[in-house]
Amino acid sequence: MLYCALVHHPVRARDGSAVTTAITNLDVHDIARSARTYGLAGYFLVTPIEAQHLLAKRILDHWRTGAGARRVPERTDALSLVRIVASIADARDAIDSPYVVATAARAVEGIARRSFEEERARLAAARTPTLLLFGTGHGLTDDTLRSADAVLPPITGPGGYNHLSVRAAAAITLDRLRGKLGTGWTG
Repeated sequence: MLYCALVHHPVRARDGSAVTTAITNLDVHDIARSARTYGLAGYFLVTPIEAQHLLAKRILDHWRTGAGARRVPERTDALSLVRIVASIADARDAIDSPYVVATAARAVEGIARRSFEEERARLAAARTPTLLLFGTGHGLTDDTLRSADAVLPPITGPGGYNHLSVRAAAAITLDRLRGKLGTGWTG
């Protein structure tokens, strides 16, 4: 089973310090839709701030039981995967000792990377659940990356620019790990 978590704390600020970022409506929706598309067992929003829990709950309630649920019922299905937790440890506890895979768009000294192909093969054979961490802000903290069991390589394009939204990075990552191979555009 594969789960993902969108981590809002602890994450890096531009200067490298650890901060907490705000939950955004688009991240909640779009990553839930990707999680549902790729068959994830759950999607955690990680923030210690109670006001952010309340905001996320309002968003989820609107789409699970409110007017949004009546208007776009397929979104209700995707958002049913979302759980709000205060910490990465809480997400880990909810899954019961998962293998943790982190994502990072930057190199961190002393942290080895696992290729998408290697992680895809490990997931296919895994008997224990896996928790995939996505960072907001300027990415997961070095301590979070070092505590993971594996770290995936950054998603890069043909040039030097590397600043995807977390929504885009999550969709690409999930496709590389769980997508059907050989069905992509060849144009």
